[in-house]
Amino acid sequence: MRLSNATWQQLPTRVARPGYARDEQQVGIVHLGIGAFHRAHQAWYTDRCMDAGDRHWAIAGVSMRSGKVAAQLNPQDGLYTVTERSADAEHCRLLGSLREVLVAPLQRDAVTARLAAPGTHVVSLTITERGYCRKPDGSLDSEQASSNSAFAVLAAGLRARCDAGLAGLTLLSCDNLAHNGRQLARLMAEYLERHDPLLLPWFQADCACPSTMVDRVVPAPTDDDRFAVASRLGLSDEGAVLTEPFCQWAIEDRFAGPRPRWERVGALLVPDIAAHEDAKLRLLNAAHSALAYLGLAHGHSYVHEAVANAEIRRVVEGLLAEAATTLASAAVQAARTYRRALLDRFANPSLRHRLSQIAIDGSQKLPQRWLQTLALRQGAGQASPAICAAIAGWLHHLLGANGPVDDPRADELARACRAAGRSEMFIALFGVNGPMASAWHPGDADKTVVMRAFDGLQALLAHRSCHA
Repeated sequence: MRLSNATWQQLPTRVARPGYARDEQQVGIVHLGIGAFHRAHQAWYTDRCMDAGDRHWAIAGVSMRSGKVAAQLNPQDGLYTVTERSADAEHCRLLGSLREVLVAPLQRDAVTARLAAPGTHVVSLTITERGYCRKPDGSLDSEQASSNSAFAVLAAGLRARCDAGLAGLTLLSCDNLAHNGRQLARLMAEYLERHDPLLLPWFQADCACPSTMVDRVVPAPTDDDRFAVASRLGLSDEGAVLTEPFCQWAIEDRFAGPRPRWERVGALLVPDIAAHEDAKLRLLNAAHSALAYLGLAHGHSYVHEAVANAEIRRVVEGLLAEAATTLASAAVQAARTYRRALLDRFANPSLRHRLSQIAIDGSQKLPQRWLQTLALRQGAGQASPAICAAIAGWLHHLLGANGPVDDPRADELARACRAAGRSEMFIALFGVNGPMASAWHPGDADKTVVMRAFDGLQALLAHRSCHA
């Protein structure tokens, strides 16, 4: 039997459940990119907000590509469970904040209608770095920003609101981009300037794009996860999400209109999120990427396995120490505590977070996770051997050592490596005119560290192949 409005009362009493009249709540939020992370993070906060007395903040989720999540959640009337797992305990909660899931390529008119509804005030996004359709220089790639992009979906909804004389929307990016709100506002403006220039002044005057920092580890659920959840609940839950107990959300307090009172349930509403954002991107996200590429190279599958490898852990600890020096002085003490907590979170064996999931789209992630830190440390006259060792892991991955590479620039960057040859590929990618060029200008010492680590990973691969 499957979880739904008709069956949820059969859940075990240990499962926490909504304390509000779910069917009486109107949709106030549209979310683009209705994956596991949103369901364990923003939807989790919003559910608890309505539990605390806020009303009419139900969520209409939108899948940007496939109908897989809609098939999981619509037959369940939007209901699903979130299970928080630590090393020695777990806590399960039924969430009621999600009303429906629409599939953008198949239901464009319905998505536009939700965006244009008078009761809609917030549009949140978790579309991954790739979904922002950026060129290497950060500007909008108009070819990528096709009719199925988030920008096209938003433009249709904003046009309908403007034509109806309705108020603007708050567009809330919850993706791991530096200054994600500012980037969303700039890219949306570039899209409108090309496709609907008359709407641009209204967007800039009536809408807001606050920046956010989101922090919670949410592995992609597997069939085994869903089977285990069903065994414990006595009901099948195809939308089940598993996560860690830790959760954090910092939001720039700059909205276009009404919003849930997320701060009542633990979110931080702040005038400037830069310190929170820098710590998250340069510490957690940077360490995650290092664990992914180095862990895969060593034959590991999960984060907790990689961080238990003494050689990899030394690199990650070094990376965290290097990154911490680039944070604002007021955040340094907090960063020490955060760094210790990160290693404990990574070591959680009950959270089977696949390294291959983290390794996706490396070219989109490295600039804010590693390259910015490298540039800041270079400006301070500091070397960064741990981050350079992590870059070697990414190069090893890019060239196919861990299997097929899921990255929109994989072919382009691999071709550049092979054209330059082993001795020059690092500078060919990251040098001044390279496709991964940034404010960091690597020198001979950086090249030596990277290529020594790269050769070590290549030798490890050869050894593992011989003993497979």
